[in-house]
Parts: sequence; C-alpha cells; structure tokens
Amino acid sequence: MIDAGASKVLMTARDTVIRAYMGGAILSLGAVFAVIVGVQTGQPLIGALLFPVGFAMLYLLGYDLLAGVFVLAPLAWLDKRPGVTGLGVLRNWGLVFLGNFLGAITVAVMMAIVFTYGFAADPNQIGEAIGHIGESRTHGYAEYGAAGMLTLFVRGVLCNWMVSTGIVGAMMATDVPGKVIAMWMPVMLFFAMAFEHSVVNMFLFPSGLLLGVDFTVLDYLISNEIPTVLGNMVGGLVFTGLALYFAHRHTSGAPVLAREAELETR
Repeated sequence: MIDAGASKVLMTARDTVIRAYMGGAILSLGAVFAVIVGVQTGQPLIGALLFPVGFAMLYLLGYDLLAGVFVLAPLAWLDKRPGVTGLGVLRNWGLVFLGNFLGAITVAVMMAIVFTYGFAADPNQIGEAIGHIGESRTHGYAEYGAAGMLTLFVRGVLCNWMVSTGIVGAMMATDVPGKVIAMWMPVMLFFAMAFEHSVVNMFLFPSGLLLGVDFTVLDYLISNEIPTVLGNMVGGLVFTGLALYFAHRHTSGAPVLAREAELETR
C-alpha cells in the first residue's frame, strides 16, 4: 500500500488525469448498469449485486478513483518516502478529482443523449430514475439542515470504508478471480446500503441536471458532493489506511521473525 501510494504521488500529471478520467467513466457506466437492472427487475438489490462489475474493470485496468488515493497516497507521506510531500499528496488528490469528474461528466452527457434520443424527447424510465436519485439526495438531506449534512457525511465515511477495503483486498489477492471476489463483497455492500460515493455522484447529479430535474449545481455541491468527499476521505484514510498502517507497518514481520529465532535456538 505504501509503495502504491508513492507511485501515485510521483506520477506525472498527464498520466494521473488519464487514469482518473477512465476510472470515473467506467465507474459511471457501472452505476448506469446497476440502475438499469434495478429498474427493469424492480429489485434494487440485484443492481447492487452487479454494480461491482464496473469497479472490478477499472481496478484491473489500473485506473484510479478518488476513493483509492485518499487511502494510499497519505501512507507514502507518513512513511517518509523520498520525493513524497504533503503538497504532493494534495496535488494527487486534486488531479484525480479532476479526472474522475471529467470522466463522469462525459458518461453523464452520453447517457443523457441515450435516455432522451439526443434531447428530442422526455427522459425514458431509466433517465427518470437517475434524475430522481439526484433530487432525493440533495433536497432530501437539505431539508434536515445540519442533521442532514451529518447523515450525508457519515454515509460518505461508511462508503469509502467499504470501497477502500475492497481495494486493499484486491491488493492482497494474487490472481484475477481472487481480486474480483475481494473487491466485490464490500463494494456490493456500500451500493446496497445506499452509502454516498463521491465519484458515483459525479455522474448521478450532473445526469439529473442534464435531464431537467429540480435541483441546482449549488444544491449538488453543498448538499451532496462536498460533504461526501470529506466523508469519503475520512472513511478511507482513518478506517482503512491508518488502521492498517499502524496495525501492520512495523509489526508485519515480527511473528515470523520470532518463530525463526525460536527454531534457531533449538
């Protein structure tokens, strides 16, 4: 994890944005797929079961999500890797955010064209469903004021706790089936429980705006995206990155070394 974080921080701006752009786009397509399946079957749980397809695809292709760099990049700085600075970590986060957002917006425009026959008709059933998600997740939180924002933040924390667990699980596995299974379980959990993922929302809310749903860009940013990003950062970094770092960074080899020392004395 530390090595991966260092490589991401030291990557060129061009490569970082390209990887993040493709990551945001593929995850958005996975979200569309999940909504389509949920609407067609009338069973949102089936959509949640299938949503991790997009996540697995982007991970195996080596693309990046904001959820992942929130976890990995700071560990390289904390471990004092050469060339990794606090500003470098923030630069990486900013570039990945930009790339994810551009990729998600691209898919939002494409799918809005699909849902409306090039904006020549009203949104179809899938388009309406996606639009209503954005509406309920802005006005729905805002009507509760500070309590709504706290709820949104906590959902963001829980989301990236699960997503980042999937990322680490994939790093542990040594073959493609193992990586997919390790990612699938926690990612399915977050989607089924309607936690808030900043990159998924980069697709859902612009889609709603393009499809004419009743909320504004300011509603989206203040009543969803900003609290979600902060929650995702805390959830991934604190509950996955730092927890694993302090649990294993200086102790991972200790049991093995102790056992070897014991055997040498016999």
